[in-house]
Formats: sequence, structure tokens, C-alpha cells
Amino acid sequence: MSSTYPPLPPPTSRLTLRLAGVGGEPVDLWRTLISHGMVSLPPMALDEDARRLELTLPMDGYRPRTVRIAGRGPDARIDVFGPRANAGEIKEIKRSVGHVLRLDEDLSPLYHAVQDDPDLRWVTSGAGRMIRSPTVFEEVVKTICTTNCSWALTERMVSALVEDLGRPAPGVAHRGPWGRAFPTPEAMAGKDEAFYRDVVRAGYRAPYLVALAGSVAGGAIGLEELAHAPAEEIPDEEVERRLLALPGVGPYAVAHIMMMLGRYSRLILDSWTRAKYARLIGCKTIKDSTIERRFRRYGPYAGLAFWLFVTSDWVTEHPEIAAQD
Repeated sequence: MSSTYPPLPPPTSRLTLRLAGVGGEPVDLWRTLISHGMVSLPPMALDEDARRLELTLPMDGYRPRTVRIAGRGPDARIDVFGPRANAGEIKEIKRSVGHVLRLDEDLSPLYHAVQDDPDLRWVTSGAGRMIRSPTVFEEVVKTICTTNCSWALTERMVSALVEDLGRPAPGVAHRGPWGRAFPTPEAMAGKDEAFYRDVVRAGYRAPYLVALAGSVAGGAIGLEELAHAPAEEIPDEEVERRLLALPGVGPYAVAHIMMMLGRYSRLILDSWTRAKYARLIGCKTIKDSTIERRFRRYGPYAGLAFWLFVTSDWVTEHPEIAAQD
């Protein structure tokens, strides 16, 4: 799951960001950074040895900026590369990093719910935040690139998209996809199906990517409101309906995208999660309905609780959890 940017110059700015959820709950930065495998896809790169995340952010009103996120304790450290950031850029970088780290989310209801669950009580130390992309569009495109293929092919498709269409950040080396932001809908809409088939090697996904980018760029599909709309305004069922209407998005992709949107009611049930869950509880196989029943008690957090259960051994600071695997 680890990938690395090319060598970066010395940072020109160093910022700090308080690590706390909206409900005052703690935030474990490292558990957040390794919350799922998408952090190894450009323009993100996870350095597991140094315990840090490097990524190039799109900047509302500014050029993209490459940053590095690291730190232990109550604060995250944000190193900014390229020209020295002005006050407006600093504000936008902090906002964007806070969004990526999901610091605007209140996980205290989940923490309260797991107190009497010995398999998930460890979460209350600051786990549970799922790293998200700066935009919902990026989330959807990357998810489409994970369907019905190997992870190596996913990496190749996403890397090609960023390298060929991503806007470069100033003041850093641009090698392959590194040092570039994820392409905008407008940039992707400017390419035809042949580009996605021959350059990106997207296969059957090529027409889906053309249609998706064109619809978002033209305003026919609005995705970004889903990042912040409360469930009272847009219920999970409506989010699911809208996502299923997108080209190339099926039930598996919907569950994954909803998780990235902070809509945790759906479980991501695929060959890996099913097998991992069965192994953790000592079974050869298990029915989806049985898994869903186990986590039903968590209601709107059922999918997140399931994901935390099957990834509990990704960090070994909690030996009592790692020993279960």
C-alpha cells in the first residue's frame, strides 16, 4: 500500500492543524492515513516507513500545491512545497487538508456505540476516519477504476489520468503522475473515448469516463453537494439512487463511494472483505446476511464498523487486535 513521491525540495511553509473531531473526539493521524488503499493512488502517496502522506491538492482560486502531512500527538504538520504560500493559499491548504482528513466529522456517536464491543473498543483511541479525496468527482472516477480488475491495473489507469490530464503544482519535480493534481471534470471531458481506451487503458470503462466527465463538466450531474449534505437533507437512499444512476457505477462501487462520503450504512462486501471477515472469526465461508446482522446494531455506522473490524490488524500498536488475525 506504500508509494512515494520523487524527492521534494525543502518546504517553504510549515503549518499545523489541530487533530480533533467535531465532537471533541481524538484523531489518530496514522490510523487515518492508512484507513484504506486509495491513499496509494496518485495524486496521493503514502510513505509507510516515514508515516506520512504526500499529495498534490487542487486549490480553489489558486494553482495546485504539493503538501506533506505527518505528525504525532495533538497536531498534524503540513509541509508546503513550491513558492511561499500567501495568506489566501494557507487558508485554502488548511481547509483542504482538514477535508481530506475528515476533521469536520463527528465520530463520537460511533465511539459511544463501540464501548461494549470488545472487537471494536480500540477504535475509541482515535481511529475510524476514512481519508477522502478533495472532490467527490475524484472519488467516483477512482472507484470506477477499481471495478473488475487487478490493483495493478487500477494504479496504471489512475496514474495515466493524473500524468496526462492533471494540472502541475509549481516548484516541485513532475515525474509521471507525481506533483500533479487529479484532473478536473473539464480536463477529462476534453478527451474522447479513444484516449481513455488507448492511453489510460480503461477498457470497457472508457465510455463511462467520457460520459461521467462530460455530464459533470456540463452541469447535468452535481456530485460535490454530496460531500457535505446532511442525511436529513439527502437521505442515504437518495444518495444511493443518484450514485447508481452514474455511468459505470454498480452496487459495489456505490457502497465504496458512500463510505468515502461519510455515509456508512452500507457494507463493502467483496471477495476480500468476505474472506477476511471469515478468517478473523474462524470460518471458511459466511453469508452476507450473517455479516450484516453482526453489524446492524451500529445503524448508520454499520459499514464503517465492519470496515474497522476487517482492517483492525493494519496497525500493530494494539497487539490484542493484531493477534486475532
